[in-house]
Amino acid sequence: MSEMANLDPEGIDGVRMTWNVWPRTKVEASKCVIPLAACIAPIRPHPDIPTLPYSPLRCKTCSAVLNPFSQVDFTARIWICPFCYQRNHFPPHYAGISETNLPGELYPQYTTVQYALPQSANPNAHDSSPQSHPSPVFLFVLDTCMIEEEMGFVKSALKRAIGLLPENALVGFISYGTQVQVHELGFSDMSKVYVFRGSKEIAKEQILDQLGLGSTGRRPVVGGYQPKVVQNVYPGTGINRFLLPASDCEYTLNLLLDELQPDQWPVAPGSRASRCTGVAISVAAGLLGACLPGTGARIVALVGGPCTEGPGAIVSKDMSDPVRSHKDLDKDAAPFFRKAVKFYDGLAKQLVSQGHVLDVFASALDQVGVAEMKVAIEKTGGLVVLAESFGHSVFKDSFKRVFEEGEHSLGLCFNGTLEINCSKDIKIQGIIGPCTSLEKKGTTVADTVVGEGNTTEWKMCGLDSSTCLTVFFDLSSSDRSNTPGVSNPQLFLQFLTRYQNTDGQMMLRVTTITRAWVDTAVSSEVELVQGFDQETAAVVMARKTSLKMESEESFDATRWLDRSLIRLCSKFGDYRKDDPSSFTLNPSFSLFPQFMFNLRRSQFVQVFNNSPDETAYFRMLLNRENITNAAVMIQPSLMAYSFNSLPTPALLDVASIAADRILLLDSYFSVVVFHGMTIAQWRNMGYQNQPEHQAFAQLLQAPHADAQLIIQGRFPVPRLVVCDQHGSQARFLLAKLNPSATYNNAHDMAAGSDVIFTDDVSLQVFFEHLQRLAVQS
Repeated sequence: MSEMANLDPEGIDGVRMTWNVWPRTKVEASKCVIPLAACIAPIRPHPDIPTLPYSPLRCKTCSAVLNPFSQVDFTARIWICPFCYQRNHFPPHYAGISETNLPGELYPQYTTVQYALPQSANPNAHDSSPQSHPSPVFLFVLDTCMIEEEMGFVKSALKRAIGLLPENALVGFISYGTQVQVHELGFSDMSKVYVFRGSKEIAKEQILDQLGLGSTGRRPVVGGYQPKVVQNVYPGTGINRFLLPASDCEYTLNLLLDELQPDQWPVAPGSRASRCTGVAISVAAGLLGACLPGTGARIVALVGGPCTEGPGAIVSKDMSDPVRSHKDLDKDAAPFFRKAVKFYDGLAKQLVSQGHVLDVFASALDQVGVAEMKVAIEKTGGLVVLAESFGHSVFKDSFKRVFEEGEHSLGLCFNGTLEINCSKDIKIQGIIGPCTSLEKKGTTVADTVVGEGNTTEWKMCGLDSSTCLTVFFDLSSSDRSNTPGVSNPQLFLQFLTRYQNTDGQMMLRVTTITRAWVDTAVSSEVELVQGFDQETAAVVMARKTSLKMESEESFDATRWLDRSLIRLCSKFGDYRKDDPSSFTLNPSFSLFPQFMFNLRRSQFVQVFNNSPDETAYFRMLLNRENITNAAVMIQPSLMAYSFNSLPTPALLDVASIAADRILLLDSYFSVVVFHGMTIAQWRNMGYQNQPEHQAFAQLLQAPHADAQLIIQGRFPVPRLVVCDQHGSQARFLLAKLNPSATYNNAHDMAAGSDVIFTDDVSLQVFFEHLQRLAVQS
């Protein structure tokens, strides 16, 4: 069983918590240092989750859903809500209920169930027939300010994507450079284009009027793609001029892409191309907002450089002005930054109110403004991929994965809302992750806010099977609100996720979990310690640190993390006062300091050497991935391959490098295959091609096969780096290793191993300082 638990720590519920046993009071909780938080994967597929074909029963007081923890009185046909203790009567259609005849939602093993909501419960249904699920919409927005070669790469990627779309998906196409061109795909006799100026902001109403979709033309076509009859009644109006089913417009679109030229606007020497990304995305949002209220839609933006024109511009056209760096942002010397963020924040609000998603695929050697767009991507739950070129596998393979069906499909869903119910005394501070607060107040809202807070309900315009959110909890400040006599030993949390699945069906996923309260004033800390999940705690600390670095001025992340770690070790370590050598940590905590050491050195905390775009990209992925993946971003995994043993996990340390070893490093964003000196020499001599050296050929092949396995199951597709010891690309590995051997102690080293030229402290020195500070009285 423990073997299994390790493989799938989230289980059927898709929930992992920093503490699996909770202290009773706010004071005790604050002494625990690591916040009370739950990481939830709201729609992660699991073979054991049943789908029930009816609507759920809700408590009439707190509207929690009936679940296995509800107490049921079968004779009186009453159930008691575990959240507010309200007695609820079962409705007539539950008349046959008994201890031997339970509905699915009361089976003790089904703590997570799914309800397929009847179509009438879906306010966006355009038609009462059961087949009429709204079609998903994909509106492609393509930057044309790029060289011919890049244009070729992006066109072929687009053609492949359109071929992979489901037949009923609606497709629209907007291209932009100095101006924005909205292509009327419904007019196939010749190419017909509506052009918008790229230099100023355009109101939504104005966009609609110019496209002939003003209130007069729009009224008859409120829903998705309309049947042909409507087209005949209202010739040439409505959305079906711009958004067509993929099967109808594939030929037209391919033709259009073949004819599409790079932006023809002249660019003066020493200047950047004028590119109006902001206006293009807002025209796309306007077009979707007019046409399809309540239907799942994605704006897929393919961006090839920085926005220099109109709202959302991040840099001037003069090449002598560099794009903003972290230093500029710290010193407030980035004149465009705040204005652009404000523009995208407004756009995010519009997209959230419409229920639509913004995805950004950025491929350029320079920054394109992902740091400014982050707010719109994250609040709508969009996908983001950052690559160096549209011809790079990071872009090509990731873009293909978005539209693929089958086992590697992302499972893109739309129009999600998340609602959380919790036991008395528990308050919700907020969520870090791809969602937006709906500002729905309630008794369970905490005074302090973390991330998207002040609410018990959140909107997720786009979500997929791997989306993960981190919910932060607080305890109410009253010292002993439950009198000891009647106190409930268990706490309950319920997560309700409503969403439109890939087939357009509205679903409701209900997860109810329970954990034990522990009164540390009465019992010892043993239970608390055993319930600590160090991997989740490390990820939660990383997410909280990233948030603080973005939102608090002059926040010193390294110092904050060090202080938290010292306080945690002082509270939970075993030691004699002022004797560092006596310090030991319980196994439940033993890996945590190492995670913190790697987090301090990671790209999330050390932003030096990364652009603001890269930092924003890394943080968005850190906030939306599951715990296992996020832990790899913080502390990469290392495998060693050699002749005389099977592939084995190796320490993330420079001492793991050896001349006759191949190392495979997975740091989530890149996968590195590193050949030791001797191996590289043999390979260059071609030994692997000789029949008597079959074993060597297999040794060379093994890490590549494992690297492909990692790459296949991951989105965005990581960058594969194949390098040799002392080669220039070896930096991808060396930067992640613990510098236990540096140029200071290079003399006492084994032959064939390596040193790292750094003044960073090593893990051992870090540990010694931690022990000394933790035991201080």
